[in-house]
Amino acid sequence: MRIRTTITMKSPQASMIAEKVALSLAPDNFSGMHTKVVDGIAQISFTTQKITTLIATVDDLLMNARIAEEVVEKTDK
Repeated sequence: MRIRTTITMKSPQASMIAEKVALSLAPDNFSGMHTKVVDGIAQISFTTQKITTLIATVDDLLMNARIAEEVVEKTDK
C-alpha cells in the first residue's frame, strides 16, 4: 500500500516565512518528496509504504520547520 501525504505551511505573520522555511527544508527531501511554494503557501508532498515512516518523516519535518521558522523570524528583525 502506498500512502501519499501533503503538509501545507502557512504563516500568519508573513507568507515569506512559509516560503523560506519550506525552501530551507527542501535539501533534505528524499526521492519521491517534492516541495512547492505558490502564493506564499508551502507544500511538501511525499509517498511512503509504511505508516511508521510517515510518522517519523512528519515528525522530523515539523521539528525542523519550527526551528527554521524561529531562525527566519529572528534574522528578519
